[in-house]
Amino acid sequence: MSVSHQPSVVLTDVSFSWPDGTAALDRISAAFGTGRTGLVGANGTGKSTLLKLITGELTPVAGTVTTKGAVDYLPQNLALTTEVTVSDLLGVTDTLDALHAIEAGSVETRHFDALDEAWDCEAQARTAMDDVGLANVGLDRTVGTLSGGEAVLTAVAGLRLRSNRSDGVVLLDEPTNNLDRRARHDLYDAVTTWPGALIVVSHDVTLLELMDDTAELRLGNLEMFGGGYSDYRQQVDQEQAAAEQALRTAEQKLRTGKRQRAEAQTKLARRQRYARTDFANKRRPKSIMNLRKTEAQVSAGKLRGELDEKVAAAQREKQRQEDRIRHESVIRVTLPDPGVPAGRRLVEFRDDRGTSIVLQGSERLALTGPNGVGKTRLLDALVRRARSGVGAAGIQRGVRASAFTDRIGYLPQRLDHLDDEVTVIDTVRAAAPNSLVEQVRASLARFLFGEDTVHRQVGGPVRW
Repeated sequence: MSVSHQPSVVLTDVSFSWPDGTAALDRISAAFGTGRTGLVGANGTGKSTLLKLITGELTPVAGTVTTKGAVDYLPQNLALTTEVTVSDLLGVTDTLDALHAIEAGSVETRHFDALDEAWDCEAQARTAMDDVGLANVGLDRTVGTLSGGEAVLTAVAGLRLRSNRSDGVVLLDEPTNNLDRRARHDLYDAVTTWPGALIVVSHDVTLLELMDDTAELRLGNLEMFGGGYSDYRQQVDQEQAAAEQALRTAEQKLRTGKRQRAEAQTKLARRQRYARTDFANKRRPKSIMNLRKTEAQVSAGKLRGELDEKVAAAQREKQRQEDRIRHESVIRVTLPDPGVPAGRRLVEFRDDRGTSIVLQGSERLALTGPNGVGKTRLLDALVRRARSGVGAAGIQRGVRASAFTDRIGYLPQRLDHLDDEVTVIDTVRAAAPNSLVEQVRASLARFLFGEDTVHRQVGGPVRW
């Protein structure tokens, strides 16, 4: 934690386990400052779990979580009903209704109580929307008319608006997931001037560079680093270089210890052989020979014990240094040859001006555009119509997308089609019913799902 920051969240010996006994966090003690903190770590390490412990949605099995002021939270999967309005997301609907009622001539006390002297609430709401690049979005629009990115930015605007009024803590879980390039920059601008304590979970390096501090969650433990992402990586790289050097030194000491033990054992064996020869040839009195034999056995046993302990200590040090080394896992994605002839038409996009783009053969096409322009809706319409067999065209804002095949794999922006109660492997097998179990397991392994994780429920904890 930066020295200049006072704690906004304090974790004291916090541990958490899931109902099936899986340990997620183990005796974590840390303090988050009142500035901006990036929370990083591999998928499945428990970052979202930690945020839910801070909000109080989850309760630790041991330890305490103390927060300064109220806690506001933007979850990774923002689940909103389509009837919710922009003003609802901003948290100003009641205040705006009261203001409009007063402006219309009402003198009822309940309206003045609801307004609570916030005469500029509408202007503040508009400013909050402007700050996240949504100046043209009306406060009365419903979420159903917004894109996924616009909904996220509106929720962020609401968090910022409330943060202006309190000294609480705001938690953002992967806020840039659904944002296009321009929207991301609008979010970066909002984060740069954020008025209070902010904890951000993200894999977006640009966003993480804006942080005052970085907290890493790894192997159930939390470690704090000063500075943004590059500062954190520099410190980690330095620590890894030192750990690798220490490991090489420990390995050398272990080899030396083993060699010395082997040499000592050879010398002891030679002495014992000479002693047996002397005893057999009766070169000295029997009493003296027995005494020397006993002394030699004691000395040999002591030497063996010392050398064995030296080797064991070297092995322990080697293991300790090995534990410091990070073994970064890499997800391997392979795209098989679709086996489609180069001239085979698959999809055509055509606008009202007659401009046409045809996807054919094994080509790859990126569909880009700002949030809210209709990219997701166009794909949804295309896939839905193609799979239903009722025509093969989807139309969105003057653009027609026609599919010439029903073999379409689709990963939607929101994963609410998944059943949280079904296991990981059964979910994949349902999507690929003709694949062998061995093929499914191999594919999951490429995405770092091991033997102990493929049988966990989709909605449950996943440990990598």
